[in-house]
Amino acid sequence: MPNKKETRTPLEDLLVFHQLARSLNSSFDLDTILRTILEHMEQLLQAELWTLLMLDEERQELYYALAAGGEEQALRDLRVKVGEGVAGWVVQHGETLIVPEAESDPRAKLEYAAKPSKVRSVIAIPLRGRKGTHGVIEIFNSRPEQMTDYAIAFLHILADHAAIAIENARDVARIQQLTITDDTTGLYNVRHLYNVLARELERCGQLRLPLSLAFLDLDRFKLVNDAHGHLVGSELLVHTGRRLLELSRRQDLCFRYGGDEFVVLMPETGAEAALAHAGKLQRLLTETRFHMKNGVTLNVRASVGLATCPDDGNTVHAIIGIADTRMYRAKSNGRTLARGA
Repeated sequence: MPNKKETRTPLEDLLVFHQLARSLNSSFDLDTILRTILEHMEQLLQAELWTLLMLDEERQELYYALAAGGEEQALRDLRVKVGEGVAGWVVQHGETLIVPEAESDPRAKLEYAAKPSKVRSVIAIPLRGRKGTHGVIEIFNSRPEQMTDYAIAFLHILADHAAIAIENARDVARIQQLTITDDTTGLYNVRHLYNVLARELERCGQLRLPLSLAFLDLDRFKLVNDAHGHLVGSELLVHTGRRLLELSRRQDLCFRYGGDEFVVLMPETGAEAALAHAGKLQRLLTETRFHMKNGVTLNVRASVGLATCPDDGNTVHAIIGIADTRMYRAKSNGRTLARGA
């Protein structure tokens, strides 16, 4: 890191804060926000290593989202449990922790062992917003003369604004997710299907790759509603959507088209591979027994129609239309799976 003046003026720090605030307000992309935080905070204190850890709330673990100083790759797969080490302590208590002599503090043992370079001192600041602590910024081996009350206070101000930006980015992401998600099943909705399919068809055309789509319609689903009521019918749709996700491959995308109709989009999959996968998916779905909240056990059977780009067309309406037509042909002929002749 290049040498800087031994002392900083309030005007210089105000400029850093102004630049950070403008950068944070100009993006709702979380990765961009995290990189912006680290880049601007590096301007305030000289240190051998900066890391930014984010909280995985479900697993109650911290992971290294970013690291400056050339250590990002080495730390990528490490996890820190809440309550362990310096970062874990900071998240658990929501307080800043300054460890001037790392070897003498038991909380720093984990940091000392995990870091590729020797840890002499640590400053750990929580990214604490309105909804809790989202992560931790750690500063390793900073210059002692820079660890002033003024510098730490200014870091807190930057961290507070960074936490607000993180929360705003997550709120925007949740809103965007709601607009593309089906309320009942949690699968992607039909609006998102049309957008994704259009992009995938364009990509396949440019790269000369196949793409297949399976259109599924649950057989005699009305009988479930008539016999058990619409609440049980909706619950069965939820179970069916989850099962489709479980049975689909990692690259596949699942959608609720409407009513009791579902779509599985299979990128980079030709007609033969799509037929084999759809047949397996259909068989395993039929064999699944779903246990309803009212104690009833139900299963579903689906008729499936397949369409493949470029063989069956290269537009959204062509692919969906042909798959839909073949699905109805399979249903009317007493078969369960139909593709091109």
